[in-house]
Amino acid sequence: MIAAVRQRFLQGLGDAVAQPLGLAVSGGGDSIALLHLAVQAGLAVRVATVDHGLRHESAAEADQVARICAGLKVPHTVLRWQGWDRRGNLQDQARRARYRLLADWARGCGLGAVVLAHTCDDQAETFVMRLARGAGVDGLAAMPVRRLSQGITWLRPLLTVGRAELRAWLTGQGLPWVEDPSNDDAHYHRVRVRKALGTLAEVGITAPTLAHVAGHLAQVRVALDQQVLAAARQFARTLAGDVVLDAACLTELPPEILRRMMRAALLWVASSEYGPRGEALARLIAAVQAGQTATLLGCRVLVGRGVVRVTREWQAVRDVVAEPGALWDRRWQVSGPQAKGLQVRALGDAGLALCPRWRATGLPRASLLASPALWRGGDLVAAPLAGRPDGWQAETVGGGQAFHLSVLSH
Repeated sequence: MIAAVRQRFLQGLGDAVAQPLGLAVSGGGDSIALLHLAVQAGLAVRVATVDHGLRHESAAEADQVARICAGLKVPHTVLRWQGWDRRGNLQDQARRARYRLLADWARGCGLGAVVLAHTCDDQAETFVMRLARGAGVDGLAAMPVRRLSQGITWLRPLLTVGRAELRAWLTGQGLPWVEDPSNDDAHYHRVRVRKALGTLAEVGITAPTLAHVAGHLAQVRVALDQQVLAAARQFARTLAGDVVLDAACLTELPPEILRRMMRAALLWVASSEYGPRGEALARLIAAVQAGQTATLLGCRVLVGRGVVRVTREWQAVRDVVAEPGALWDRRWQVSGPQAKGLQVRALGDAGLALCPRWRATGLPRASLLASPALWRGGDLVAAPLAGRPDGWQAETVGGGQAFHLSVLSH
């Protein structure tokens, strides 16, 4: 069993074994197994533990992971979340915060990929939860082995391994782990689904079976993604952080391919992990096909002169602030002369008024209002996209091919 688990783990990583990797390790059985598998395979890794601070035991569990990593001579960092305002869906907010913290940590460490410990059982549970919500192909295809989001590649090499297998693997080597008591709390939907799967197994609907079905649907999703990529290469290009579509796509593409390409454009421009609801996206496409400007997911979609332009909405970035060199709006990097006391903020109306040559850029006013600019307090220092570079430049993460690559990751 030890050799089989290790082999499937390495197969799941593929060519990623050649690069330094970040590991997300909570201290539970799955992630502790992930840590030991990576170390035993001789991989170059760093570890992060997200402490949501929602249970009294969480800090001690993070400390225990730190001690294990110290014994293995693996660098370890605790990432603490303090963002819950006691409103909304706790698990959803915690999950989003976890990915955001891990992405920021990975970028800060110069890591391009983070490995997660999701198993075959997680895949099956996700399938059932999404089935209950009436999800389509994308939702039921569940978790991919590899996904690009927030500028980071997320890897799940244990999706072919069961939770019980990992615990048996740990037990066989005398390796301890901690069980989160919330995993048995029936107040959580996932826990109820987990218990229901135990009953469904009696009629042959097991976790491996559901994961297998999800795998079939993932193949369907890949085929659709390839069609969207071909359409994007034919009809779409990026310009100054916008996605510019040839308006011919509105009539020439099959509705499903058009829907997917528009969704991908919105996700890339907004740098969002979660797409718009299906009904909202359908309304936006109908408005665009009628020649109307529309707004969705923090983006404006402009129609005119034979093109459809998806650009960032100024209202969505008006309060976003970053230091020069850091990621702004989760996708822009602004670099230039070293100067203290500067901030990257949206250009806005006030800044655009200080850029007399902005029309010569050929970019729409709406695009420039939401573009990154350098500010010292209330003084505009530079606006790289609006005709006032002054030695500064602004580029989206991943370069010109980033949008087309993103089509395959959503």
